[in-house]
Amino acid sequence: MGASKTDHFTDKQNSIATLAKALGHPARIAILEYLIKVDTCICGDIVNELPLAQPTISQHLKELKNAGLIKGSIEGNAICYCIDEKTIGKLQDYFKNIAIKLEKKNNCC
Repeated sequence: MGASKTDHFTDKQNSIATLAKALGHPARIAILEYLIKVDTCICGDIVNELPLAQPTISQHLKELKNAGLIKGSIEGNAICYCIDEKTIGKLQDYFKNIAIKLEKKNNCC
């Protein structure tokens, strides 16, 4: 069996690509922004905030959770979602390192 596309890249590159893919939909960005604003919430809160159906919101939450951008804890019969700050820190470090390298390089295309 041949190598998959991801086999040719580092774990870090694959990890950042997974996060970027999860961020690749405006609804997911809106969900993250809402979670930052309110700290934690349940799916129904997000449904009330965004112009999307509950199953659609649930699918976006699943994608964000699978990527590690959010985490959820069970409270009664609902899942309470919040931002996973550790993963956001990884993204922050990645883009910070790019900015530092570009600053040092200091040349134009």
